[in-house]
Amino acid sequence: MPDFPIIDAHVHLYDPAAIRFDWMRHDPLLNKPHGLAEFERLTAGVEVDGVVFVEVDAAEGGHVDEARWVEAEIGGDKRLRGMVACAPLHKGAAVEGDLEALAALPHVRGIRWLLQKYVDSPGWALQPSFVEGVRLLPRFGLSFDLCIFHPQLKDAIALVRACPEVRFVMDHIAKPGIKAHLFEPWASDLKALAQEPNVECKISGVATEADHAAWTEEQISPYIRHAIDCFGFERVMFGGDWPVSEHAIRYAHWVGIVDRVCAGASRDEIERLYRGNATRFYRL
Repeated sequence: MPDFPIIDAHVHLYDPAAIRFDWMRHDPLLNKPHGLAEFERLTAGVEVDGVVFVEVDAAEGGHVDEARWVEAEIGGDKRLRGMVACAPLHKGAAVEGDLEALAALPHVRGIRWLLQKYVDSPGWALQPSFVEGVRLLPRFGLSFDLCIFHPQLKDAIALVRACPEVRFVMDHIAKPGIKAHLFEPWASDLKALAQEPNVECKISGVATEADHAAWTEEQISPYIRHAIDCFGFERVMFGGDWPVSEHAIRYAHWVGIVDRVCAGASRDEIERLYRGNATRFYRL
């Protein structure tokens, strides 16, 4: 384990009784409150002194309420360092009011609109209204979290190139098809994405893309290693993807795997991965 406190760049905190999340209704593991107390208990053995909250895909129209709930319920805890809120960027210029309201909240540093929902609609992220919405983000000092499945990588590359002034971070190493034992074309597409200077990558959500009950460290490690090789330690940040990660792996186990993949890295590189890059990217 790191011998210093880490910052987790990807944590979900929520209460389904306060904000509606239709997608988790039939998921008993997730469909219950997950706050910092639960996070502290289930991350035992790892010292985490800062987290970046990432939106949880609230029911339609609930995105601003979700961000305000986080500020009201968690904002006073010093462990909350930043927030990636949700905004319907596909509305183009009409989303400006939402962005203004979100940017006014103390912890909001970025925006995510869950692109993985459109995996069966190639080109969705390149529609003019969505690109227009993404291009608004720098005006409010906001970045964009890309959350896709691996078949969407070429669209992601085109979006990043269309928005050179926007700072992007790829969530979950672009969700490769680990369960199906696919390495290409994910590996080549991720390498191409990494050539774009305005995009970084979260080392997160990897075990959950494998068979939850039958994955092995030997199976997932090459994907982690490739993502780090593509972006370098200058542009990767650790993420736990808690509590979604609980479907496949315990937190301390995940940190241990990342540690072993990074064996031989310098102290500076390890500190960038676990702390420095998230602090810089999200202005924590």
